Amino acid sequence: MVASWDFFDKIYCISLAGRPDRRAEAAAQFARVGLGERVEFVVVEKHPTDCEQGIFESHLLCIARGLAQGAGQMLIFEDDVLFDGFTPTALERCVAFLAARPDWHLFFLGCMVKASRRTPFPGVVQIRYRSLTHAYAIHRRFAERLVACPWQGVPYDDLLRDMKDEHTFAAYPPFAFQSDSPSDNERYLPLDRVRRLLGGLRNLQKLDAFYHRNRRVIIGAHVLALLLLIMLAV
Repeated sequence: MVASWDFFDKIYCISLAGRPDRRAEAAAQFARVGLGERVEFVVVEKHPTDCEQGIFESHLLCIARGLAQGAGQMLIFEDDVLFDGFTPTALERCVAFLAARPDWHLFFLGCMVKASRRTPFPGVVQIRYRSLTHAYAIHRRFAERLVACPWQGVPYDDLLRDMKDEHTFAAYPPFAFQSDSPSDNERYLPLDRVRRLLGGLRNLQKLDAFYHRNRRVIIGAHVLALLLLIMLAV
């Protein structure tokens, strides 16, 4: 397990200065999966006027720090990360893929996706990214491109989504989730409440991953059910 995490040259976790509770929870999560002292907490102040700009700049701060420290590949977490379903084998499969595919740019341990398809590697899917940046790896070549992007009023998730990068992959099933800890992003508080009503973000992430992995079967089953209803109604 330690050897697998050692694939990443630098590991960061973004945390607001005013949330020591989140840092303590994140540290406990990291200890559970064998990260121990590997994670460097990047403690930032909350942006005074625009939380989205603060999030954007925090991620680019980590990326710039990794580049300056010579990292070839780095992991970036947010302090509300929650590990569920993690196993050393799942991590080893992800790292084996990354080591064998030097053309990768982004690799998510968990996120929301717009589409996914299988790869020859068990436990890894190629994705069209949609949202969530609580746990991902980034390769230096893509980091150098990303760190040059100035803040232009576009949230970080949306920037990654709109890039439509074809070298983006994810663990399947995902094993890193965004917890149901109250969001510090005021703009997303209404959405946060809806997510809680729907069972929480962790469950929504699991459903999202399951649907895209099995979309053809699910759609086919619904079409078949509809046809049977039509036949019975005739």
